[in-house]
Amino acid sequence: MPEGPSTDPCDKRLAMEVEDHGLDYADFEGVIGAGYGAGAVIGWDAGTYDNLSEEPMAEALKRGTARVWLHGEKLRGGYTLRRTSGGRKPKWLLMKRRDEKSDARRNPVSSEPRSVLSGRTIEEVAEGREA
Repeated sequence: MPEGPSTDPCDKRLAMEVEDHGLDYADFEGVIGAGYGAGAVIGWDAGTYDNLSEEPMAEALKRGTARVWLHGEKLRGGYTLRRTSGGRKPKWLLMKRRDEKSDARRNPVSSEPRSVLSGRTIEEVAEGREA
């Protein structure tokens, strides 16, 4: 998600599909070297979700529209994930649903840039690799 998630229901944020990583990577923070997925990685948010779709999550994603309620440390409330057409890899739009957790003024990426795991920012992780 190049711009990160939004809490504004008017925003539609691009989310690119990538390969799944096992739960062994849930606590990974560091720099991935050259090649696929290269760059600094932090655990920006953590939490659980409730499926608001009428079918199991796998079916909702296969159909192209999934609705969830996030219980994250930073992101909370309803979100919709909708697949767009075109391109070789599936592209998705993440949209905040209008609810009591909506906030058009809040930018969680810039106001809360630190990892929920280590307290470091992406920049601090990248600089640590260079040092």
